[in-house]
Amino acid sequence: MSNSSCSLFNRLPTKMYSSCNVLSTTALSSSSPISSVVSSLASVRGRCITKQPYGLSTSSRKLLAKSKATSLSSIIAHGKAYRSPVSAVLTNDSSTIVNMEDAAEKIGLLDLDPGLEAYKDHFKYRMRRYVDQKMLIEKHEGSIEKFAQGYLQFGFNREEGCIVYREWAPAAQEAEVIGDFNGWNGAGHKLEKNQFGVWSIRIPDIDGNPAIPHNSRVKFRFKHDNGVWFDRIPAWIKYATQDPTRFAAPYDGVYWEPPPTERYQFKHPRPPKPLAPRIYEAHVGMSSSEPRVNTYREFADDVLPRIRANNYNTVQLMAIMEHSYYGSFGYHVTNFFAVSSRSGTPEDLKYLIDKAHSLGLQVLMDVVHSHASNNITDGLNGFDVGQSSQESYFHTGDRGYHKLWDSRLFNYANWEVLRFILSNLRWWIDEYKFDGFRFDGVTSMLYHHHGINMGFAGHYYEYFSEATDVDAVVYLMLANNLVHSILPDATVIAEDVSGMPGLSRPVSEGGIGFDYRLAMAIPDKWIDYVKNKKDGEWSMNEITWSLTNRRYTEKCIAYAESHDQAIVGDKTIAFLLMDKEMYSGMSTLNDASPVVERGIALHKMIHFLTMALGGEGYLNFMGNEFGHPEWIDFPREGNGWSYDKCRRQWDLLETDHLRFQVIVFERGDLVFVFNFHPENTYEGYKVGCDLPGKYRVALDTDAWEFGGLGRVGHDVDHFTEPEGVPGVPETNFNNRPNSFKVLSPPRTCVVYYRVDEAGTTNWVTHEKSYLEEDNNSSEVSTRIRIFER
Repeated sequence: MSNSSCSLFNRLPTKMYSSCNVLSTTALSSSSPISSVVSSLASVRGRCITKQPYGLSTSSRKLLAKSKATSLSSIIAHGKAYRSPVSAVLTNDSSTIVNMEDAAEKIGLLDLDPGLEAYKDHFKYRMRRYVDQKMLIEKHEGSIEKFAQGYLQFGFNREEGCIVYREWAPAAQEAEVIGDFNGWNGAGHKLEKNQFGVWSIRIPDIDGNPAIPHNSRVKFRFKHDNGVWFDRIPAWIKYATQDPTRFAAPYDGVYWEPPPTERYQFKHPRPPKPLAPRIYEAHVGMSSSEPRVNTYREFADDVLPRIRANNYNTVQLMAIMEHSYYGSFGYHVTNFFAVSSRSGTPEDLKYLIDKAHSLGLQVLMDVVHSHASNNITDGLNGFDVGQSSQESYFHTGDRGYHKLWDSRLFNYANWEVLRFILSNLRWWIDEYKFDGFRFDGVTSMLYHHHGINMGFAGHYYEYFSEATDVDAVVYLMLANNLVHSILPDATVIAEDVSGMPGLSRPVSEGGIGFDYRLAMAIPDKWIDYVKNKKDGEWSMNEITWSLTNRRYTEKCIAYAESHDQAIVGDKTIAFLLMDKEMYSGMSTLNDASPVVERGIALHKMIHFLTMALGGEGYLNFMGNEFGHPEWIDFPREGNGWSYDKCRRQWDLLETDHLRFQVIVFERGDLVFVFNFHPENTYEGYKVGCDLPGKYRVALDTDAWEFGGLGRVGHDVDHFTEPEGVPGVPETNFNNRPNSFKVLSPPRTCVVYYRVDEAGTTNWVTHEKSYLEEDNNSSEVSTRIRIFER
C-alpha cells in the first residue's frame, strides 16, 4: 500500500500534525507484521476481558447534558455461550410456534449470567411480547420482511399506467395531493380513506408520461375535524428540498423517480463483513477544507481514498436522513426516507456508497429512531393535530415529548409506526446498499425516563423494572431480527450509555440483538484525565479498568473521542493537550515546546491504547486521527452563520513544516508495552509472556517516521527466558512462564510480536485458537500488568 499524507502515524517526519496519527499506511502493508496487528487488535479477544464486571460508566452530552454516570458494578459473568432452543422459533419465519411456553421459560441470557435469574419474569414478558408481535405481523402481513417493504405501498409509487399515492393519516377528514403538477390546487386530486386510516389515489399517466414529473414539488393537504386545512410533506417522501435563494425557506417534498438513463446503477458488490470493524465516523457536509457544505460526490472522490489509505474498513455516515436544521448534526430528522439534499441527490449518495464498496469499505448509517424533529411544516410532527396516540406516529402528552431534545417520541406499539420505522431500515439497505446502522439515542428508547438525570451504577434493578420501555425494547428486537434476516453480514451498533445487559446478545437468547455497543465510558475517562489530572496522577489501574470494563460476551466498539467530544463547548483530545500552542507551536522550523512534545506523544498513546485494549472494534471521528485543531460549530446566529468551524482542515496534512506508569498486556501473541511516565526511561525492563521464543518490534510510536525520537532499536532480537515452573503460576513472573527485556522510553508504546526460527511472524497462526479458547472459557485469565512508578 502506498504512503499517504493522511496516514495514522504518518511517515513524513517533518509533518508534526501527521505525527499525531495512530497508524501508518506503510506499517499496514500486507507483508508487514503490524498489518496483522491492526487487523486483529479488536478481533482477538484479549484474555484480560474473558470475564468482566457488568455495567458501563459514561455520560453523553446529547442525552444527559451535564449529568455524569459512573459505574460501580462488581458483578461477575459466568458460563459459556449458550444457544437457546427458541432460536429457530425466533428466527425462522416459516416456523409455527407450538412451544411458546417452553420457549419463554428458557432464556439463554440467564445461563450466561445467573445473576439475571431474579429478573426472569421480565425477560419472559418481553420475549413473549416480541414473539406475539412477530406472529401478528406474519399472520396479517405475511412476514416481517414483507411488512418492512412499506415503501412499496406508501408514498408515491409507479404502477401500470399511473402513480399511486398512499398516506396514513387517520385524523384527517379530507385529503388531497398538491404540487407543481396541478398548480397546487388539489380539487381534482382528492384521496379516499379506508378503514385503517390510509388515504390513497391513483393518478393516471398523461400521454404515456407520469402526471407528476420527476423532481417536481409535492405536498399532502388534509383537513382536520375543526375545518382547518394543513399542507405537509408526505411522510414517506424520498427527497425534500428548500429554495436556496430564500433564507430559512421551508422544505418541500419532491417526487423522485428519475428515468432509467439517470438512475445510478451499482457496479460493485458489498465487501465482506470485517471481523474487527475499524470505523471512520464522518459527516459529509463538513468534510470539505473550504467553509461550505460538501457534496456526496466530493466526499466519495476526495475523502474516501484517505479513509481507505488509513486502513479503516468501515465508514459511518452521520446526518444522511433529511433534517431541516443543519446544526442538529442530523439528529433532528424531518424526513426519514429522504437523503439530506444539502449534499446532493439520492443518485449522488448511491455513487458515494458504491465508491466506498469499490474500496472495500463497509458503509454504516447513523440512524435516528429514538425521536423525531419537533418541526411541523416540514417534519413528521406535522401529521399530529391533536389526535390520540393510536392515530399518531407519536405518544401524546409528556410521554411523546423529550424535554431535553425538544423533539417527539415514537409510539413503538403502534402498528403503522412499526411499519414505518422497520421499512425505513430496509429502505436504506435495499435502495442505497448501506451495510448496517449505528442506532442513536438507544438509552432514551430503553427507559421511560430516557436516561435523564440518571447515573447508572450497574445494578440490575436499574435495567429491569417498570422504568423499562418494553414497547421500544420489542421494536429494537424486531429491528435487529429484520436487519440480520435481509442482510446477514450487517453490522448494527447501539449507542447506549446505561450498560443494559443483553443489549448486544442475540434475540434468540433473550437479548436485544445488536452486534456491538459503543464503549462510551472510555472517552469520558480520557477527557477527565486530560482535563483534570496531572501526569503523575494518572492511574494505570483506573485507565485499564475503564478500557476493559465491559460485559462478558458482549462486543464493544472502543473510541477515545467521537463527534460528541468535538462539538462547540468542548475540545478534542489534541486541543485539550496542546490548546493555543496548536496555532503557534506546530512548525518544525522551530523546536517543539514541551507542551507540543507531550501533546503529540499522549495523543498517539491514548488512541493506540484505546484501539489495542478497549474493545472488539475501534472508531475515530473525521480529522481526530491527525489531531484536528479547534471544535465543530455549525452555522448559526451566534457565529454569524459562519462555516469556518464546520469543516475539516485536510490542508494541514499537506503542509510540510507542520507536526501535529507502565501498562503491559498480551493480545493474541502480541505483547504491548505502554509507558505513560513523562520522564522515566526503563532500560532492561522485564515483561512476561506466555510463549517462549524470539520477539521483535512490530510497531513503535517513538519511531522516527512517526514523529518520535527513534530510541528503540528495531533490529534487536529479544529472547525469552523461562520463569519458574511451567503450569505453576505462583512461581512464574507475573503469572507468565516466560519473560524478555525491553527498552521503554517515556510516553511511548512498543508492540512486540513473536517470530519463528525462519524469522516470520508466528502469532497469527494462534489467533483462531485464542478466539475459540476465550469465547468458550469460563476461567478468569487476566493478562494485564500495571506498574505504578
